Amino acid sequence: MPCRFTALGRVAAALVVLSSAPCVADETRFPPGAETAGQAPPSEIMLRAAPLMQAGKRDEATFWFYAGQLRWRSRLNAHSHQDPTGEPTLFSALFETLGPSVNGWAFGDIPALQRTIDAVLLWDQRYPDPSLDPAVHTQTRAGLTGLRDQIGREAASIRAERASRGLENR
Repeated sequence: MPCRFTALGRVAAALVVLSSAPCVADETRFPPGAETAGQAPPSEIMLRAAPLMQAGKRDEATFWFYAGQLRWRSRLNAHSHQDPTGEPTLFSALFETLGPSVNGWAFGDIPALQRTIDAVLLWDQRYPDPSLDPAVHTQTRAGLTGLRDQIGREAASIRAERASRGLENR
């Protein structure tokens, strides 16, 4: 009888250990500085993309470009009546300056871009900006999720368009 309880005890102990382990491993890795960037102004987050693109760290640049965009769009949407020559103009200028090179790279690999968007959404959830209006931010996050889904649905046409323009599809 003692052997049966010992074996049963081992099985029970194993079940306790296994049940405390997460069912799905979180393999998302954020770029360096992700923990502290959550409280940074959106312009600072977005501006991280420029030197990273120049250094050839394009995937990391894409992450920060989209993270900054998410936060900044939430901020702009929450304060839609602000002076259009202030933050809205700065956002547009950065978007127009950084967007072509970042998106030119990012849209060359749709599945990788979708994974980056998922990582941005997870980062945003883990390191929230308490200054953002929660309802507006939820809508802005839904917009980014919608973009991720749309590019997935339109991946073939995006690839064809890029190929017709001589752009790389990876």
